[in-house]
Amino acid sequence: MKYVRTPDSRFEDLQDYAFEPHYVSVPDHEGGKLRMHYLDEGPPDGEVILCLHGQPTWSFLYRHMVPIFGAAGYRVIAPDFVGFGRSDKPLERNDYTYANHVSWLASLVEQAELRDITLVCQDWGGLIGLRYATQDPDRFARIVAANTGLPDANGVDDGDVNSVSERMRAHYDSLPVYEEPQAMALGMMSDPQGMGFLHWVKFCADAPVLRVSDVVRFSSGGNLGEEDARGYDAPFPSNESMAGARQFPSLVPLIPDNPAIPANRQAWKVLENWVKPFLTAFSDSDPVTSGAHVRFQESVPGAQNQRHVTIEGVGHFLQEQAPAALSEAVIEFIKSNPLPT
Repeated sequence: MKYVRTPDSRFEDLQDYAFEPHYVSVPDHEGGKLRMHYLDEGPPDGEVILCLHGQPTWSFLYRHMVPIFGAAGYRVIAPDFVGFGRSDKPLERNDYTYANHVSWLASLVEQAELRDITLVCQDWGGLIGLRYATQDPDRFARIVAANTGLPDANGVDDGDVNSVSERMRAHYDSLPVYEEPQAMALGMMSDPQGMGFLHWVKFCADAPVLRVSDVVRFSSGGNLGEEDARGYDAPFPSNESMAGARQFPSLVPLIPDNPAIPANRQAWKVLENWVKPFLTAFSDSDPVTSGAHVRFQESVPGAQNQRHVTIEGVGHFLQEQAPAALSEAVIEFIKSNPLPT
């Protein structure tokens, strides 16, 4: 598998990101290896909090939360998914599959010998993390789902799969190629067929320029400093390094005949019997995952009687806009649900 590796110089002197890099080698599923980066902060003997970023960000997203967790006595593991951050970046979009991402995360967790994990997952971090947690549940003690979901074409009858899939693909093909996230967001919110997410898929796949800082800034109401923007953009010095970020949205199994649907439905079967503590921590101003918390709260037994959190006035990237509030919610959740003795 051909890949690029972002030069270390791109990560020098990033504001609020003075963390030591750690790496594992993971299989590329073609007989080779890829380097996967992760942060390992806080006391080595502390309970593990596994922080998973989404698209198109990287572990930089957790830069304000890592010190809070560490100061509270927790060991913080924050990986960069393959294609993001300091991890290697395969050049072909088809190298990035949902199953590969789950496998790469599993390899990292197993090599780091992590146990009694509290999973904190947002955006694609949830799609990958929840799939893995349901495949290897003995490693996980708790789950915090933040502005994420686990799509499985729920509600689409088997007899309608082909017609719905064809209609969604035809709608996708009819969409314009957006150049700016603002125009894309307008199309998303006003989509006449209720298929707004397809606008995001199209934008990431075909926009002439995809700049991570532009996406985070727009999703954060325009409030992103220049040094923070430099940090988000650091891993992606060229368009060829963006293959993973461009591919991620197209992997979301929204179209009912997506090959990931069976695995996600199996994951939901596990979650519907998940009795370990499960918390939702969503914002009130995220158009992407709005309402996704309801299914978790209603379907996961471990979510019952938890103090679920809604963070007000915050968009998609809670870690950027409300790191203290989200950290506080996670810590309180852990303390309220101690490990069995």
